[in-house]
Formats: sequence, structure tokens, C-alpha cells
Amino acid sequence: MSTKIDAKMVKDLRDATGAGPLDCKKALESTNGDLDKAVEYLREKGLARAAKKLGAGRTMNEGLVEVYSHHNQRLGVIVEVNCETDFVANTPLFRSFAHDVALHIANLAPEYVRREEVPEAVVQAERELQRRRVLDEGKKENVADKIVDGRMEKFFQEIVLLEQPFIKDDSKTISQMLSEVVAEVGESIEISRFARFALGETGAQDGNE
Repeated sequence: MSTKIDAKMVKDLRDATGAGPLDCKKALESTNGDLDKAVEYLREKGLARAAKKLGAGRTMNEGLVEVYSHHNQRLGVIVEVNCETDFVANTPLFRSFAHDVALHIANLAPEYVRREEVPEAVVQAERELQRRRVLDEGKKENVADKIVDGRMEKFFQEIVLLEQPFIKDDSKTISQMLSEVVAEVGESIEISRFARFALGETGAQDGNE
């Protein structure tokens, strides 16, 4: 039996999510009036819209350059995060996101922003190394490639910023966190580049495209 969706239920969901009344009504109807499930429904829909925005080829000339310095002044990060409008660039959510990304880079030391930036020569060298290791472990040829594929995923997670588990919440990646922020602010955001400096290391760790 379907639950009747009344104005109070719609208002409660709007208060909880900030979504529009029609979206709230549809979410409640889709979840038979379950408020918690409706919140999750709207969140997932928001992330789906965020994914479309991320792939929409929008111009992102606004944003900020976040600078993070470790408490002992021996480690620093500069990261450029872009968005479409200066309005979003000045929101607390966007600024908090940029700060969290810089903090994450300082601690987990990624080498690239996204997988596509990893040089093919680096990828091939790692794949060959992992294949030799798999075969040395006595694995058969017909399963070696699947094992190597799995290890390559771990390799990318270690060096690619967007694929690393977020340092403050390892249940989500930086990419997932980015999508959530896009869903909240309603416009495209990207992490363009970063540089990580550690005292005593030769050169900066550059995450530029």
C-alpha cells in the first residue's frame, strides 16, 4: 500500500536536503514516504547530475590556489582548484574542499592528478614488473593477467590523487568527494594541478597535467 505524500513530509525533506519541492515529492513517492531513503535517493540523483556536469566540457576559469604548510614548516603544498564562477569559489564548502585536498596531498604524496597523466612508459614498466613477480610466484599464465590488472589498480590508487582514499574518510576517494561537492554547489569543479615540497627532497613533486 502506497503512503500518501503530504506537504509536511515534503517540507521535512526540503529542510533536510535543500532540494526543490518537486524533487522532494518525487523522491518520497519513489521511496514510499521513507525520509531516510528519500534523502539517499536525492543524494544519488545529485551525484548523477554532478557526473554529467563533470563531463560537460564547461569553462572553469575561476577558483583558488590553496597553500598548505605543515605545522613544522618542513612540508608544503600548492594546489589549484577551479570552478565556473567566483561565487562558488568564495563559498565555505569550496574553500574547505580545496583545503582538504591540499592536506591530503601533503600526507599521501600523490604524483599525478588523474590516471591519464601517468606516462605510458611508467605504466608499462610497472605492468611488466608486476607480471614478472606474478610468474615468479608460480602463478599460471592464464591467470597472470587478471592478477596483474588487480595490482595495477592498486598502483594507480597509490600515485593518482583522484583515485586515492580520502585521508579523513577512507570510505570515499578524492574523486567521489569531488563529485559530492559538485552536486552540492551545482557547477563543475576540477583539481587542475598541484606541487608538493618537502624539506630535503630533491625538487618538487609536481602534479601538473
